[in-house]
Amino acid sequence: MPISQEEAEDFAARILAAAEHTSSIPPLTDEVDLDLDDAYRIASAVARRRIGRGERPVGWKIGFTNRTIWDEYGVHAPIWGPIYDTTVIRGPGDAAPASCPLAGLLEPRIEPEIVFRMARAPHPDMDERELLDCVDAVGHGFELVQSLFPDWRFRAADTIAAFALHGCYRYGPLLPVDGPRTRAEWFTRLADFEVVLFRNEIEADRGRGENVLDGPLSALRHFVGGLAERPMGRGVEPGDLVTTGTVTRAFPVQPGERWSTRINGLPLPGMLIAFT
Repeated sequence: MPISQEEAEDFAARILAAAEHTSSIPPLTDEVDLDLDDAYRIASAVARRRIGRGERPVGWKIGFTNRTIWDEYGVHAPIWGPIYDTTVIRGPGDAAPASCPLAGLLEPRIEPEIVFRMARAPHPDMDERELLDCVDAVGHGFELVQSLFPDWRFRAADTIAAFALHGCYRYGPLLPVDGPRTRAEWFTRLADFEVVLFRNEIEADRGRGENVLDGPLSALRHFVGGLAERPMGRGVEPGDLVTTGTVTRAFPVQPGERWSTRINGLPLPGMLIAFT
C-alpha cells in the first residue's frame, strides 16, 4: 500500500532535520517497505520544503548511472533529484583549486561527472541526438555525495528520498556545443572518453564514459523518461544543469586532500578540488 501524504511529509521532515544537524538516521526502509513511487513522493516533499525555505533549484543530478558500482551499493537502477543554488558552485575556472568545505556533509564521497547545461526543455520521446540539440554547453565537475544512512547502508528508495544522495557540486568551465566543434563531433566524443581520477597526485581510478549507462547522453535520456513517469513538481528547464553520474568509482574524502582529474577524449579541462 502506498504511503500517505502525511507519512511522506513526516519522512521529509526527518530527512531535512538529519541533514541540518549532520546526524545519521536509520534507513527509512528499515521502518516501512517503500517502493520507488513512495520514495519520489518523499523526495518531492523534501524539495517543496527546501524551496519554501528559500533554496532555488538550478537543475538535476542523476545518480547510480555507473553500472560498475551497482553491486557495491546494492542499487541497480539510476535515481535522480534536484540540485540547488545552495549546493552548486562554479569553480575558479583556471588552475586554482575549487575549495570545498566538508563540514555539514555526512560520510562524503567524491564523484567526477560530466554536466550538461540545457538550452531548452527535452521530451521523453527524444533520442540521444535530439537530446544533444537541447544542450548548449558541456562541462566537468565533482559531485560530493553523502549518505544520511550509516556506513552507506540503504536501499534504492532510501537514496531517492534523501536528496538522491546529493551533497554539493563544484564544476569548471562550460564549453559551448555550438563552438569550434560541431554537434556531431560532441556526439561521437561523448560516447568514447576517459576520466582519470587522482588523490593527492596519485592515480586512484579511471573510468570510461560508457560506464555511465553507455554514455552521458544515454543517462540523460533515461532521466528525462523517468522524470516524465514520476513528476516531481518541476521539469527540466532552460538553463538547468544536469549532472550525469560518476564515471569512476566513488571515494571517501577527508579535509586536507586534493583531488584532480585528467580527461582523455573530450575537449574539457581536468579539475582540481581541495577539501577543507
